[in-house]
Amino acid sequence: MARVLGASTLARDLGQWRPTSRNRPVYRALADGIRLLVNDGRIPLGVALPSERDLAGVLALSRTTVTNTYAALREEGYLQSRQGSRSTVALPPRPERWESVPRSAGETTIDMTHAAVTAPPEAVTAAYQAALQALPAYYSGHGIDPVGLTVLRRAIARRYEERGVPTEVDQIMVTSGAQQAWRLLLEVLASPGDRVVVDHPTYPNALEAIRRTAARAVPVPLLPADAAPGRWDLGSMHDAIRQTGASLVYVLPDFHNPTGAVMGREDRADLVSVTRRAGATLVVDESMADLWLDAPPPPPVAAATHGHGVVTVGSASKSYWGGLRVGWIRASPTLISRLATSRAAEDIGTPIMDQLACGELIARHDDVLTPRRDVLRRRRGALLDAVGEALPDWRVESPPGGLSMWLRMPAPVSTALAAVAPAHGVVVAAGPRFGVEGAFEHYMRLPFTESSDRIREAVHRLASAYRTLDPGAGAPRMVL
Repeated sequence: MARVLGASTLARDLGQWRPTSRNRPVYRALADGIRLLVNDGRIPLGVALPSERDLAGVLALSRTTVTNTYAALREEGYLQSRQGSRSTVALPPRPERWESVPRSAGETTIDMTHAAVTAPPEAVTAAYQAALQALPAYYSGHGIDPVGLTVLRRAIARRYEERGVPTEVDQIMVTSGAQQAWRLLLEVLASPGDRVVVDHPTYPNALEAIRRTAARAVPVPLLPADAAPGRWDLGSMHDAIRQTGASLVYVLPDFHNPTGAVMGREDRADLVSVTRRAGATLVVDESMADLWLDAPPPPPVAAATHGHGVVTVGSASKSYWGGLRVGWIRASPTLISRLATSRAAEDIGTPIMDQLACGELIARHDDVLTPRRDVLRRRRGALLDAVGEALPDWRVESPPGGLSMWLRMPAPVSTALAAVAPAHGVVVAAGPRFGVEGAFEHYMRLPFTESSDRIREAVHRLASAYRTLDPGAGAPRMVL
């Protein structure tokens, strides 16, 4: 059975949709408003719209007006009808034509698909040198430990303590990156066909891990940037868990990837309450938590429960270096034991050298992160300036932290733009990569992890590609 979008929720998200001109039919304005929400990813694909009667009642319209609205959406491909069941939200087919413009000889392509930092050379070199000095102490053992070295687990537990979450060493498991941590959690906590509630948009590799375990992602759209009190729609999240019987909830509350949003303190406590009432396990991905640029985020979600009942995923890759494949899970000792047993089917432990180096970097946490934040602030400014200059009709807000921006384009041409951009010397990640079933054609994620000069050049190349799409038209028109 399809999940049903509430009439009150849809009315709220539509905002000021009513036509200002008498020449524009009401049903057409309502259809345009719903279509915009679908393209923005704020109405997930596959959900059912409210019944005609319910929506007519909430919006104070005639049922005929809503019937005509739904008929227009079906004609445009935004609703799919199935005999004996409700119509569900969909996206129409996209154009497949574009022009390839050859790059200048010798021009290097700029890759803007990875929101990952380069290494701070001195700090990483010193960390591995110290790790090499410490390594002989482990020669007498077999070098295999599925939960990780005690010295690193103790350092991670200490970091949680400093952030207000009491943590014992046996609550920590070291993994080969945050992505492995999430895959292990899915293998242990989800079965094929289980529903997993996720932010929408969200981290694309998290969605891929859900698909590979044969579970199904249930998207709950984030609210607009100016929403009060915050971006996370916890009421809709509760409804999604209840209606789908979801067993897991996966959220990124700290400098959310890709939007950069931060969940407020009260919402963090409410999130724990919502998932507990619905009987779902809450998994919080804190990979970006250290990368604040304006102000530190609120205390961790787990702090709302004094460290109990919330599973947390962390990573050294985003904070220190993408090449340092070290992550971790904070959970109950019982769950850690189950995860360690399950891990044997994938690998039998994280390399000791990497663990020792990570421990050294955690010990010098502030010394490493303070200059890194200064660099990221400058690069964030370079990206904002470049977009303002080369793409003035794109909408962008400065994220308070993280590694990327989530930009909104006037036209839904994200996939087409990602297709033509390499011919202009830049590779970008299209908005639909961050959604379920092709949403977010109006959006694109751009990281600010490259040098300021390369960021500016990348944006100007992207603007060149964007102009070939004729985005002023109602639909993308590729130049042949």
